[in-house]
Amino acid sequence: MKKALAMGLMLLVGGFGLSKSAMASRVVQMKGSDTILNVSQYLAEEYMLENKDARIAVTGGGSGVGIASLINGTGDIGMASRNIKSKEIEMAKEKGIDIKEVVIGFDGITIIENKNNPVKNISSKDLGKIFRGEITNWKEIGGNDAPIVVLSRDSSSGTHEFFKEHIVRNNNPKGTEEYGIKTLYMPSNEAIKQEVETNVNAIGYIGMGYVDKNVKSINVDNIEPNVSNVSSKKYPIAREIYWYVKKEDNKTVNGLVNYALSKDGQEIVKEEGFVPIN
Repeated sequence: MKKALAMGLMLLVGGFGLSKSAMASRVVQMKGSDTILNVSQYLAEEYMLENKDARIAVTGGGSGVGIASLINGTGDIGMASRNIKSKEIEMAKEKGIDIKEVVIGFDGITIIENKNNPVKNISSKDLGKIFRGEITNWKEIGGNDAPIVVLSRDSSSGTHEFFKEHIVRNNNPKGTEEYGIKTLYMPSNEAIKQEVETNVNAIGYIGMGYVDKNVKSINVDNIEPNVSNVSSKKYPIAREIYWYVKKEDNKTVNGLVNYALSKDGQEIVKEEGFVPIN
């Protein structure tokens, strides 16, 4: 909250004495993935502290929203926790937009459960069955005799799409399997975490940067979601996190990208719970 207020004040102070059009032309808009919203906001704030003429606004909405904003001209940086789709690249080209992909770090999608749940490990195969609604009771995977409450991110989330392809569809990009009909769709990582914290029978997935002591992570295929296993891609649900930008000369955008990839920027990525690129 303090970070958000600080950023808002910077934008407000920077706007005094400017017309609306002049101010808007100076504000770089970052939109997209809620998973990397906090780390992106932190990077933007630190960059603005070092570059007093930079004005950056950061908002969430999901990876699809971020990439769409880049294509329709309402955003300058699209934050995403999934790869850009071929159809999105084509839509951008139709508008004369050449998009550049920037990997700012790595994330391990972490499976979480209530702290009182005894299950410590789950196979990728069984995980897919749970989220397709084929396994419905914890006792089927060595837990208590209780119904499994399945939590997923909503369809606007890049994490939702990545998890569907790699777990629900078992790494088959042409698969047609879907989440089970009893799946509860949540708007954010925090919403899933809060539900798991209070519901002993719930299971969900969040970015590893959101895991805290209030919930318990489950190993997948006997592999722990930690920095070493994610950076080596040994952990089966590891992925890149992205900023998508236009290939054009924009001082603030280019400067911010360079900062995110710098030693200081990558320290922030690490501090926020993600894995730096080097």
